[in-house]
Amino acid sequence: MSWQTVLGFEVHIELGTNTKMFCGCPADHFGAPPNTQVCPVCLGLPGALPVPNARAIEWCIKLGLALGCQINLFSKFDRKNYFYPDLPKGYQISQYDIPFCHAGSLLGHRITRVHLEEDTGKLLHRGNQTLIDFNRSGVPLVEIVTAPDFTDSAASDEFLKEAQAIVRALGISPADMEKGSLRLEANISVRKPGATALPGYKVEIKNVNSFRFVKKAIDFEITRQIKILESGKTPHQETRGFSESLGETVSQRSKEQAHDYRYFPEPDIPPFQFTKRQIETWRSELPELPAQKRDRLVRLGLSPNQAALIVASPIRLQKFAQLAKDNDPLSVAKLLANLPEDQVADVSMHRTSVISDETKIRQAAQKILADNPKAVSDFTSGKQQALFFLIGQIKKQLGEIEIPLANRVIKELLS
Repeated sequence: MSWQTVLGFEVHIELGTNTKMFCGCPADHFGAPPNTQVCPVCLGLPGALPVPNARAIEWCIKLGLALGCQINLFSKFDRKNYFYPDLPKGYQISQYDIPFCHAGSLLGHRITRVHLEEDTGKLLHRGNQTLIDFNRSGVPLVEIVTAPDFTDSAASDEFLKEAQAIVRALGISPADMEKGSLRLEANISVRKPGATALPGYKVEIKNVNSFRFVKKAIDFEITRQIKILESGKTPHQETRGFSESLGETVSQRSKEQAHDYRYFPEPDIPPFQFTKRQIETWRSELPELPAQKRDRLVRLGLSPNQAALIVASPIRLQKFAQLAKDNDPLSVAKLLANLPEDQVADVSMHRTSVISDETKIRQAAQKILADNPKAVSDFTSGKQQALFFLIGQIKKQLGEIEIPLANRVIKELLS
């Protein structure tokens, strides 16, 4: 039997505000000594009152606008009650039934909501001990929740990378998975072919820290669930993690239903009332988004693949903006699209002096290769830095050259 995958995502983004969501503690916690960026509010001490971070709310709504969401002019925070060691208050201030943003889309996939909450502390497992660092507790956390309309890991990979690119274009977060400022959770279930109703269970894969591991976790979990279903059983509704060393998902705890959290409106924070003018002002402040940048480059004459390559690389985008001021944008874009990323920072263009004569570059390269046998040996043994040295020597002899051409000539001469 061929089974259908039902897959949705929760994308968590730590906002890059100066302070936390409801207090004045620094929000940039990465690398700070444990429990040094805390106060009575983010430690949940009795009597401490939260004060919302206005910039975090603005950035959450701007992200919603960038994702084509509708904005609720009336919104509020809610208490999500659960008892876990990294949640000092015994509840999390989040949003339940009236999030700031809802009903958006990205790359043809539905976005159910974009809401704002506070992050939890971080558990540190050392031997048979578990320690807690509350520096992260209270950091503004935006959550993008998608509809369960993904059917494979390939489409999800494209979606998640585009969401990351949008967050970075807005400048609201570095969205760095390795540092935890972007965290992904996948909700996965499997149903019989032709079925339209959602399965009666779902498995949540939490906090995977790379796009590559997300794909592996999804593919493994789909296979695991199909085996269970084909044996006549139903997978448990649970939360699972992904073991990088084993290459498989592992059980963590049973998965709660929404009613288990006993949501109710946050009594210490009044509801919010926005105006249409305020929302439109924020919409007008949005920068050019990745899809718009790609469209602009395609209109210049680039292929969609070249445009996507430049837009996906911040260093290429920055260099394009720098060089296109004084040079033909199409020539700049084609140069950057065909250049290895580690050479982009050093590239320059001068319309009157860039040498693109292949015969001239080949003659110079032959002499440079003959004069630098050690660099040649290093490059042929796999040391990429030696190639940069050889190109640099050609530049010293000729002046500004077309680097991709020199790159190709050297490789041809050494092949």
